[in-house]
Amino acid sequence: MGSLVPDYDRIVLGDKEKMVVRMRHHGARDGVTGSCHQLLLDDRKSLLVDCGLFQGAETESDAGRGVDPNHIDFPVADIVALVVTHVHIDHVGRIPWLLTAGYTGPIICSQPSAELLPLVLEDAFRLSVTTRADVVSNYLDMVKSRLVPLAYKSCYTLLDTAERQVRIKLQRAGHIMGSAYVECDILDKKTRISKRIVFSGDLGAPWAPLLPAPQPPFRADLLVLESTYGDRLHEERRTRRERLQALIAKAMRDGGTVLIPAFSIGRTQEILYELEEIMHRNGDKKRTGSAGPPFTDFQVILDSPLADRITDAYRELKPWWDKEALKKLAGGRNPLDFPQLLTVSSHDAHLKMVEELHRTRRPAIVVAGSGMCTGGRVVNYLKEMLGGARHCVLFVGYQAVGTPGRDIQQYGPKGGYVYLDGEKVTIRAQIETIGGYSAHADQAGLVRFATRMRHTPEAIRLVHGEEGAKATLKEAIVAELGAGVVVG
Repeated sequence: MGSLVPDYDRIVLGDKEKMVVRMRHHGARDGVTGSCHQLLLDDRKSLLVDCGLFQGAETESDAGRGVDPNHIDFPVADIVALVVTHVHIDHVGRIPWLLTAGYTGPIICSQPSAELLPLVLEDAFRLSVTTRADVVSNYLDMVKSRLVPLAYKSCYTLLDTAERQVRIKLQRAGHIMGSAYVECDILDKKTRISKRIVFSGDLGAPWAPLLPAPQPPFRADLLVLESTYGDRLHEERRTRRERLQALIAKAMRDGGTVLIPAFSIGRTQEILYELEEIMHRNGDKKRTGSAGPPFTDFQVILDSPLADRITDAYRELKPWWDKEALKKLAGGRNPLDFPQLLTVSSHDAHLKMVEELHRTRRPAIVVAGSGMCTGGRVVNYLKEMLGGARHCVLFVGYQAVGTPGRDIQQYGPKGGYVYLDGEKVTIRAQIETIGGYSAHADQAGLVRFATRMRHTPEAIRLVHGEEGAKATLKEAIVAELGAGVVVG
């Protein structure tokens, strides 16, 4: 095998004691989906960080040429390990294609992610490859045999030769259960120069339910930083809860449904956590300003088979919950399993629920996938409810360009329309966005992560963001650290 060096970007770290770091990106360098970053460890071996699915407009140019946008178009024989930062589909969805391309190495992830990843990949495999039980079972057995669960803060040696030693460590990222950022320490044994490259993955907001807030690393010579919300600030936790509670009260008054398109992992569980808190705080109080049923009579409907399975897994992963959530459990409450929560499992039950909520004036909150309205059960609800002014569609997560969710979010408040399954649907429902429920850190959180290290990074590479968000975040970081740090 020849040297891989010419195919990589070249990043020089250090003044007197220089080390050249080589990296290339197979997704999320100029967009928000398809995260996949490859780091050269020596002239012949590399590390892959994430292997995610492309979504929305980022699939269109390839699809228009008849090319599968998720096809693995780079060699995999040199990859010594795949490290998964977390199990969202835009970070792990291309793993089936990676395995088909011949990758045979380990899949390293945190211990909670090792429990969740098979659930996510099974769902993706059934949707994209086959539903044959024997094929799915064999595929999952193969995935599980490759998994290397790694405890947070523990070291794993990727490479140890006469020339170089490379070790990684996972730290809690606070984005979803099991999420991690990756510290990769490279030691050149000949020069004794050591550099640390940190891949942020997706960082969580400091007040996200269930999970402790991410803490910046002690040091990063090169930081590969996500920038999804690099151009905005989230609402405070109290403000977002008050807004959600007001939407529930309005739905009770209007006899409507609050429909929340949510990702099965992370966002769904955080919304359930918040809804339980609203029910608990209001007790048997009636809605403000008029007579009516108490808040505790309001039905919360979880209509997503994958989200239901993930929520069950979250319940089993209590050792990784934060102190606030564990305190609620100790007090006899369960923020992911409360009396008002109804789970819809079968497809027939789903269709009946859509029809019932459309036909009656029964107030409810429905949490359904997919999070960007690209498919799944939420589409049936949208077809029935977007045309009714008594309903509300509430977005609590990022909507990528080219997705129906982005179109509804952008054009719905103007009385526009959206195409769903090729059908033009006029939007008369109320369209709301509560940014505070994003599982991503906002600009302040990203800047804090990049600037609060004991040793300031020499270079920061911004990924996983639209151009405007990256440009705004770059300005904010440079304002804090000065022009001496290379940000781009």
